[in-house]
Amino acid sequence: MSETTVPTKHAKLLSWVEEIAELTQPDSVHWCDGSAAEYDALCQLLVDRGTFRRLSEAKRPGSYLAWSDASDVARLEDRTFICSEREEDAGPTNNWRAPAEMRAELEALFRGAMQGRTMYVLPFSMGPVDSDQTAIGVQVTDSAYVAVSMRIMTRMGLSALQSLGEDGEFVPCVHTVGAPLGDGDADVPWPSDSETKYIVHYPETREIWSYGSGYGGNALLGKKCLALRIASVMARDEGWMAEHMLILKVISPEGRIKYFTGAFPSACGKTNLSMLVSTLPGWKVETLGDDIAWMKFREDGRLYALNPEAGFFAVAPGTSPGTNPNAVAAIRENTVFTNCALTDDGDVWWEGLTKEPPAHALDWQGEDWMAGSDRPAAHPNARFTMPIPQVPSLAPEWEDPRGVPIDGVLLGGRRATGVPLVREAFDWQHGVFLGATMSSERTAAAVGAVGELRFDPFAMLPFCGYNMADYFRHWLEIGRTHQRLPRIFYVNWFRKDADGRFLWPGFGENIRVLEWIFRRCEGEGEAAETPIGFVPAEGDLNLTGLDLDPGTLRALLTVDEGVLADELAQVDEHLARFGDRLPPEIARHFDELKRRLAEC
Repeated sequence: MSETTVPTKHAKLLSWVEEIAELTQPDSVHWCDGSAAEYDALCQLLVDRGTFRRLSEAKRPGSYLAWSDASDVARLEDRTFICSEREEDAGPTNNWRAPAEMRAELEALFRGAMQGRTMYVLPFSMGPVDSDQTAIGVQVTDSAYVAVSMRIMTRMGLSALQSLGEDGEFVPCVHTVGAPLGDGDADVPWPSDSETKYIVHYPETREIWSYGSGYGGNALLGKKCLALRIASVMARDEGWMAEHMLILKVISPEGRIKYFTGAFPSACGKTNLSMLVSTLPGWKVETLGDDIAWMKFREDGRLYALNPEAGFFAVAPGTSPGTNPNAVAAIRENTVFTNCALTDDGDVWWEGLTKEPPAHALDWQGEDWMAGSDRPAAHPNARFTMPIPQVPSLAPEWEDPRGVPIDGVLLGGRRATGVPLVREAFDWQHGVFLGATMSSERTAAAVGAVGELRFDPFAMLPFCGYNMADYFRHWLEIGRTHQRLPRIFYVNWFRKDADGRFLWPGFGENIRVLEWIFRRCEGEGEAAETPIGFVPAEGDLNLTGLDLDPGTLRALLTVDEGVLADELAQVDEHLARFGDRLPPEIARHFDELKRRLAEC
């Protein structure tokens, strides 16, 4: 694409774009306007380059499939850096480098990195452009795949520039795939630097620099980089909250409404819960977001949440009509698929999508694949990217610039033992302790000993842009300075019996847990006290129409004090990482937990 007219008079922005172009030396600069015509032209360009395969119009109208390089398939936590001025401000859970040292290294990598390519300038808004919770970012990138994806995932284009005006603040985001082209060099469908990759954040100056990867959150810098790592620092400084949380709306048969956010680590069913189809007659769930919540207290004293994204970028394998019918309906059209298999009739496929696999397909690396093969057809981290308005369960207020008032916060992990189906925190401080010690058990498929706990506080371990001990303190400060606080709950869909079978059916049946939580938020619902929180009283969980025997229900709601006592050393080791920076309230709640378990 040729150079375009510069559509802004923002002097700081113009100077910055010129500075990056001088450093990276692209052949041309294209300012993206976010229009449908531009999107179609970029998609056609990607088809012509072999990056995109146009899917069957009969099967998936307006949809495309991309296959990445085998070295560029996932988030790169070991190459992600928080370059705060002081190492202790990054904390023990982040990779840190001195900002001056990192800038020097990146400058060398970025010099001439866009030669032979177009530099796309992507102005984008995280959140509705008319919201006081919106943040404007501008990403420069030499990847048309990123430009297309950012149009889906953010409000990208002229509307963001207009919101920025001539002197508004923006977060500068610099990205290159790190694959310059010399005269006569042949390009590849998925350019990247297979050897060197960096995803770098400068929290004090609110900058993001990414080198070498074209995949997902490594390259779509509005997502985890801005909306969580940088935004979490902004939220701490400005008194709001940027969280790795879904947002959903629950409607009772009588028409009463409550809104919930939920923090869940990967593989814990967050996207499925955000689009849940209720199995309880009269109860309905609507979707507002599946990944990120920006939350702010408003004049009525309540905490309001807003989804800053405009699209869903979700894991494909395991998504099916049985696990997430709303997602399957949403991706029928206008969707970009990455690292899925290509069927002979021009559709996509992944493990779990259908009961029976196709007899033949091309796998995510373009190789012939036959049903019964010992290798997966789709990469385990294969993705789909689609616009939020395509979700059938979308709540009409999903773009309300004020957000929606939150009644409850859900936390969760993947625990086969010890932890009950659902419990309510004793109070806000106890809820923060539960979030600070969120964990999942490692399985045989994960690195580490089976049964070992993997801690992921508030599901923010890879995404907090500063010291997590200070992040816990921010949550505690919220509780001290505000009165109308949401209740906090901890759910666990993954309890197993002695034979390794799941005790709870999950998916649509999770509405039964949400129904109890809903009633607790109304001051109703009976609960029994345990050492780790309140669980549903006997007979108070609505199991109408569910074939679940009383013994299984008791097992689901049982707190196994022996298992939890045996895990205390792991919790202690986890909290000890934060040293003297750990808030005393967290240490006190840990001491109280030890005391309560010892008294059982």
